[in-house]
Amino acid sequence: MSPEKQFIPLKIAVLVVSDTRTDADDTSGKTLVDRATEAGHHVLEKKIVPDDIYQIRAIISNWIASDNINVVISTGGTGVTGRDGTPEAVAPLLDKVLDGFGETFRMLSYQDIKTSTIQSRALAGVANATYLFCLPGSSGACKTAWDSLIKEQLDYRTRPCNLVQLMPRLMEK
Repeated sequence: MSPEKQFIPLKIAVLVVSDTRTDADDTSGKTLVDRATEAGHHVLEKKIVPDDIYQIRAIISNWIASDNINVVISTGGTGVTGRDGTPEAVAPLLDKVLDGFGETFRMLSYQDIKTSTIQSRALAGVANATYLFCLPGSSGACKTAWDSLIKEQLDYRTRPCNLVQLMPRLMEK
């Protein structure tokens, strides 16, 4: 961390992808909202959507088209079952993929869940100057991703580099 730099709060949207969860029993989305808020960011929206590629894509498309959202974090739908479609919904929207995110997430996740981490298709990228992170649906996975990867990269004070410092240059041609 660079103490001479000021923290820059970002505007975040959280999407919970689930056919069964409601606001009452959603722990993963709540984990992300709580952690982002505790870090000093503004969570402007949180939605729950069924695991349907087109509904997921529609919500995320609206968020990345908005100037009010800097970051979208989804949880759920990254597994390998027939209904898991978050990567398929999001990948066509991305201008650039951050391959290192999924690779590093699985490496960190291996410490807790061993070889089960190969079932995760966690992914991240940039679309229309908006960062997107697609996480597994467990609250443990959300904690790992936020605490070990996302939190520091969304903090302008993180050195040697972070995603926030690149934001003014994301729309360069």
